[in-house]
Amino acid sequence: MSKVWFLTGCSTGFGHALCQKLLDRGDRVVATARRLSDLDDLHAKDADNLLRIELDVTRGAQIDAAAAKTIRKFGYVDVLVNNAGYGYFAMQEDGDVDEIRRMFETNVVGLIRTTQAFLPQMRERRNGTIVNLSSIAGRVTFPRAGFYNATKWAVEAVSEALYLETATFGLRVIVIEPGAYATDFASRSAVRDPGLANPDSPYADLAQKWTDAAAKMMPDRQDPNDVVDGIIKAVDDTPPFARLPFGKDATSLIRERESTSDEEFVRIMSTRYGNPQVRFR
Repeated sequence: MSKVWFLTGCSTGFGHALCQKLLDRGDRVVATARRLSDLDDLHAKDADNLLRIELDVTRGAQIDAAAAKTIRKFGYVDVLVNNAGYGYFAMQEDGDVDEIRRMFETNVVGLIRTTQAFLPQMRERRNGTIVNLSSIAGRVTFPRAGFYNATKWAVEAVSEALYLETATFGLRVIVIEPGAYATDFASRSAVRDPGLANPDSPYADLAQKWTDAAAKMMPDRQDPNDVVDGIIKAVDDTPPFARLPFGKDATSLIRERESTSDEEFVRIMSTRYGNPQVRFR
């Protein structure tokens, strides 16, 4: 039986590809983006299966209006995919607090608000799956990505707590943790602080070491369709709660993190990033 899906952040990347794949298989899809024109190329065999809505997840009134419009058309939502998000990258010493706040409003508060908009009807129906897009950055930290890491660690936390709160009502929570994929994240979905390119920065000499280390840990830009197919498979047959790494890089690094102590893992990462002198007790 086809499902009703509501997805945020569908202009590009995983969100856009997931919408089209769902429509191709006959599911009913609510695709949202900040600009409706970004959804123009989505197509469905049955036009009634697709609802396009303009939505900025930092605007509570727009979320409520989108939820109401969805319920009017389809009556309910089976699957909510919280995909909207972006990265702000900066040294912690230089990070712009306003930029950090904006990212948290999208990646964390927007996700929470959207979930709140659909939870009551899912709880009442005792049926629903919430898919939250985290990242390898939700489990493993990286220099220059601390603020982005923080948003994704927050997604991991609220997802786990959400399942504990709603399992009694039959709800499922799935956390998706992709590594490096061939999407437009590095261009359209990333904001880089100007300080990162400052040759006079006290961190300038470390920058190339960090870049080289990241390239070794995440050497490939993998096929986004693997994540899209994985999300659909997870919704169709995954247990009630799951954290799912995607990609060789995410799988390897997260497994390494889980199999070592925090102190040992940080020591390993420090060495990889060119700080072999770091010592713990």
